[in-house]
Amino acid sequence: MSSAASPVLDATVFDATVCELGEGPLWHPLRRQLFWFDILNKSLLTQENDHTRIYRFETLVSAAGWVDERKLLIASDRELFSFDVETGAARTVCALEADNPATRSNDGRADPYGGFWIGTMGKNAEKDAGAIYRWYRGALRKLFAPITISNSIAFAPDGETAFFSDTVTGRVMRVALDEAGWPKGEPEVFLDLTSEGRNPDGAVVDESGLLWLAEWGSSRVAAYAPDGSCVRAITFDAPHTSCPAFGGDDLGTLFCTSARQGLGASARAAKPLSGMTFAAASGARGQKEHRVNL
Repeated sequence: MSSAASPVLDATVFDATVCELGEGPLWHPLRRQLFWFDILNKSLLTQENDHTRIYRFETLVSAAGWVDERKLLIASDRELFSFDVETGAARTVCALEADNPATRSNDGRADPYGGFWIGTMGKNAEKDAGAIYRWYRGALRKLFAPITISNSIAFAPDGETAFFSDTVTGRVMRVALDEAGWPKGEPEVFLDLTSEGRNPDGAVVDESGLLWLAEWGSSRVAAYAPDGSCVRAITFDAPHTSCPAFGGDDLGTLFCTSARQGLGASARAAKPLSGMTFAAASGARGQKEHRVNL
């Protein structure tokens, strides 16, 4: 619990499996189950009956949207594919930079219109190697490029605004959406964290419009109001918070993945919970994750 002297809410470990690069948490609203990824270990993880289940893949996997009770749309380093979590059956939906072995998928999220936004990046974070795409109604279209580290893909509750970031810029952008969910006009700066030295990573928007942003290297997820002011922060016992998601029975639990990537031996010893997946009472209510329409 938070102390009387501190306004932050403490997070606890939800799953103690150590991920090298935890990412992409997704609360499946039909299964009432959290899924998340360890990108560098090519794994999708979940909890079933109080046990951790790990699905292994041959490619780097990073983000997903839910299609129905059994199927997810998963982004890998070469494609988007549907995956049946009960049978393990997989089917290619479309290629994703399959002709470029230097890049992989990173942050992604389903949009309010049944589409799926997915970012790519260089496997070694090469400058300007990535982009942000949208899969919608059977086609993949590039939205923004060049991008170095794609992140912070999230959507306002009214479906009229999308957010994204290129982590190395220290800025979160927002862009207006048209009636079919396509960007209209040019993106504008929503948050500029460069003066604070914070690195925007994954993000999610709650039902009131607060953007909850994982800040890599800062041991926290911070909630920002539509005017850009920081109204709340939840601290974690892991420096590299990577992506938040709302879930639980009332969508009031904030889950967050973390990573050991980039931490030396002494930092890993000092922060042994790094790479684990956390949960915290948020004091907010999330949006139900949108369904991807295949």
